[in-house]
Amino acid sequence: MRTTLDIPEKLLSEARRLSGAKTKTQAIIWGLEELTRRKRIEHLWSLRGKIPLNLDLRRSRAR
Repeated sequence: MRTTLDIPEKLLSEARRLSGAKTKTQAIIWGLEELTRRKRIEHLWSLRGKIPLNLDLRRSRAR
């Protein structure tokens, strides 16, 4: 999908340099994938202790 974006050249150049991306498109894709991955992990951490698992931890640890 083609989209026109106004991205600061300095920021994009730094992202390419730090990530090792060979193209601007690759740098943007990797950045979006990383942002998505981090937000998913953040969401999972926010659920910590909120989901009842009904596990007998002593029994499962004794295995």
